[in-house]
Amino acid sequence: MNPDQFERPVVILVGLGHPAAISTVMEAYMFLVDWPPSKRDQAHGFAIKSCLAALRGDVEAETVRGIFASLAEKYGILAPDAAAFTAALRERLHRRA
Repeated sequence: MNPDQFERPVVILVGLGHPAAISTVMEAYMFLVDWPPSKRDQAHGFAIKSCLAALRGDVEAETVRGIFASLAEKYGILAPDAAAFTAALRERLHRRA
């Protein structure tokens, strides 16, 4: 497993409510740096710092996952049924293989 890989993705709602799976520290970081500057707060800054620490190897990916999921919940973008989406995504990936 990639060291920045989450054990389970964090599923968020983007755009017009489309689910997107964030599966790695780098994906979380890329999402966070694209967040509108006018909507950033201290929690956002903390999440960015945790991503950078994980990319340096100072923090576990699962720690970042928890921080990112908490931030997504705070911002109201955490998908309500993440387990079902994850199961469907895995099934789709297995069919491709």
